[in-house]
Amino acid sequence: MKNLTVKKYDQNDYKIWNDFVSQAKNATFLFHRDFMEYHNDRFQDFSLLIFEEEKLKAILPANKSGNSIYSHQGLTYGGLVFLRKLNGEKAALILDAVLAFLKENNIETFYYKPIPSFYFPDGNQEIDFFLLKRGAVVERKEMNLAVNLNLPLKISKSKLKHFRRIENLDLDIIEEDNFGPFWTEVLEPRLIEKFNAKPVHSKDEITLLKSRFPQYIKQYSVYQNDEIIAGITLFETKNVVKSQYGAITKNGEEVRALDFLFINLIHKYKRKGKHFFDMGIVNEDNELGYHPGLLKQKEELGCTVYNQDFYKLDIK
Repeated sequence: MKNLTVKKYDQNDYKIWNDFVSQAKNATFLFHRDFMEYHNDRFQDFSLLIFEEEKLKAILPANKSGNSIYSHQGLTYGGLVFLRKLNGEKAALILDAVLAFLKENNIETFYYKPIPSFYFPDGNQEIDFFLLKRGAVVERKEMNLAVNLNLPLKISKSKLKHFRRIENLDLDIIEEDNFGPFWTEVLEPRLIEKFNAKPVHSKDEITLLKSRFPQYIKQYSVYQNDEIIAGITLFETKNVVKSQYGAITKNGEEVRALDFLFINLIHKYKRKGKHFFDMGIVNEDNELGYHPGLLKQKEELGCTVYNQDFYKLDIK
């Protein structure tokens, strides 16, 4: 590739960036600037655009912290974004141009977290190989659990037994635009109680994102006698639906309402033709490195493990 140039993103690039995201082979709505910038007060943006002469060839959603660049700490996943027709050799040249730009800007370390491979049937692992060849190390792995909806479902017999019993109860699954009931009555209280933590998105933030991306962000809640007892917030992309949040009340636990909701949604999105149902990670800061209960629960719902690698490259 001739005359590769790299520049930092600024507001004048808003349209060309978003147009590129809409055409890329390995992008989701999380890379749209209207999603990335909802929390721009928390991160120092260092997103990059890579041009060949005057034609945009790749982008990198990224942020800066100290003398390090991350792709991107405010997003579930990241990495270099390309068009379908870009081959591996050209991807390597783009990576080299990015690394040279980082060195010129006195960046010492580059942290890279690609999108899990199952998100894109066309593949998305070119850069993983080239990073390792340039001295990157796998800093850590996360076990990402997902159901392959292209295959026969493998939900455990015990889950299905309880599911059939629950079906006879008076439970209603509601898709709703109002995140208030789930956030204030289920998600936030349970996270405080169990982990002394808060959700990554506040209620106002998820409501804002829903208003910007109504076709991609969905809230499904389970009610019993008009009382909310469980809910799942989904991020829906072209091939994958991801469980971003899932929580249950104590009353919901008694009837296993969260399993009931998951199984209904798995069947729903299999019928819709999605390829995978992503249930997220099970990693935990303990001796095992993962949460055994979460791993078992997700495997019993039909998930298998798809490792996500996190790379670290010292810029020399």
